[in-house]
Amino acid sequence: MNRRPRTPSMYQRNALAPSLIAAPTLVLAPLLLGGEWAMVVLFIVAILAMITAWFAFQARQWWWIVVFAAITVLWNPVYPFPFEGPVWTAAQPVAAVTFLAAGALIKVPRPS
Repeated sequence: MNRRPRTPSMYQRNALAPSLIAAPTLVLAPLLLGGEWAMVVLFIVAILAMITAWFAFQARQWWWIVVFAAITVLWNPVYPFPFEGPVWTAAQPVAAVTFLAAGALIKVPRPS
């Protein structure tokens, strides 16, 4: 077979890996937030939100920084808010989709 060599991508998506970890955590969060795992979920989401915000800063996509600063504050484990009920349960998948969108859209030019 005659295969053409692949052309490397001109961009790299550094925020994709933390987003792919945070999204399933947030999807499972409604099951975990009522028990012993609640603090672990808050730590995972808050830390990965800060990492994603840092990659947004590096990519000069400032609007994502505001979004992930809000996620960091809402899911912070140090002074957790006493959120519960259907609104908090619905916020989990919304944040998961936000992470996935950011992971796909935050990109920086690949160094040559």
